[in-house]
Amino acid sequence: MLLEFSCKNHKSIKNEVLFSLLASKDTFNDEYLYDYKDLKILKSSVVYGANGSGKSNFIDAIYFMKLLVSNSINLQPGMGIPYTPHKLNGTGSESFYSVQFVKNGIRYAYGFSVEQMLVKEEYLYYFPNGRQAKIFDRTGMTFEEGSKFKGKFNSCKDVLKPNRLMISCAANFTNIVEIEDAFRFFSEDLVIYTNANQENWMQYSLYQFNSNPEIKNLALSFMRDIGVDIQDIKINIEESAFPQSELPEFLSDEYKNKLRMTPLQKITASVVYPGFETDLFTEESTGIQKLFAFLCPFLDIISKGKILICDELETSLHESLLYTLLKTFLSLEGKEQPQIIFTTHDTSLLSLDLFRRDQIWFTELNSLNRSTELYSLAEIKSVRKDENYGKGYISGRYGAIPMLNENLAELLKNI
Repeated sequence: MLLEFSCKNHKSIKNEVLFSLLASKDTFNDEYLYDYKDLKILKSSVVYGANGSGKSNFIDAIYFMKLLVSNSINLQPGMGIPYTPHKLNGTGSESFYSVQFVKNGIRYAYGFSVEQMLVKEEYLYYFPNGRQAKIFDRTGMTFEEGSKFKGKFNSCKDVLKPNRLMISCAANFTNIVEIEDAFRFFSEDLVIYTNANQENWMQYSLYQFNSNPEIKNLALSFMRDIGVDIQDIKINIEESAFPQSELPEFLSDEYKNKLRMTPLQKITASVVYPGFETDLFTEESTGIQKLFAFLCPFLDIISKGKILICDELETSLHESLLYTLLKTFLSLEGKEQPQIIFTTHDTSLLSLDLFRRDQIWFTELNSLNRSTELYSLAEIKSVRKDENYGKGYISGRYGAIPMLNENLAELLKNI
């Protein structure tokens, strides 16, 4: 489970922001919470805000942390860490990312800072008996192990570089269980869905439909339950060699051989309705395509207890479908403890049926320094439990909405 995330100096996020999934003392909709020792953890959370207020940058900050942990071992000497600080700060100022999470029943706290495109500081702590204990603490190229881990990082000293995270190096060159668990939280448990990687999700889903009958039947059953009368989907995956005629002459023989050995894959998919079929890619609506791309990751995080983080979840999905997806998710019970965090503009979801006050978050752009501020509805005073949240948001009571120009009609007359 994800407990909290914080960062500063990332794109529009200039000053530190803190996002928490630790529940408040409010007992309303208590069934929307997980129990972890003496803590109550939110199953889901939603982020609202005007266009350009930083919702996507908040998701991007989590995505950046995931990718750097997963892939920094591949950064070569002389390469800088590719990140985007706030325009008023630049790479000369520190960017910081931290997270607390639970993996295999153990709580972890991990974070790092980047400055001048290199790692400045990094730490990893855990709570094996409810008390904080050090795994490692790093400053520059110098690190200190916790008492339980003395000498266990020796094998990764030679691969540690100023542009590489220690957690990434240690996960690949040591056998420390706690390091592997923390690393796999980022590489496997954090599942991030954006419009930019939607194509990859479609490919993943089609491979799942083709190879996993249980997932396919579950997805088709879910579609029929929500009124999409799909009987089947037929997947065909063809592999072929790279055409010799399409290899440019300037390529080396070694690289040509490598391309010849890499199979090309062509995926086709037909959606079967009563009495006819359609081509998924050319004849189906964007909504159906997104539903196919989204369902497998959605079912995957539910069955394996992962964290799904989505940017603009409502894009191409009807509001009633989105409501059904969320309501289904919140009603699930079992040993796995999945979570969903998403951004949206859909105010119809601001319902007492779906959210507590501490589950609703807002981004707002500070006009003075063009910096994103992040806060929850629970932090705003005088918000009643039975209040119409959607109406309150639209009326501007909570901030985080576009400033509407009441003179727009007059301006348009002059065009």
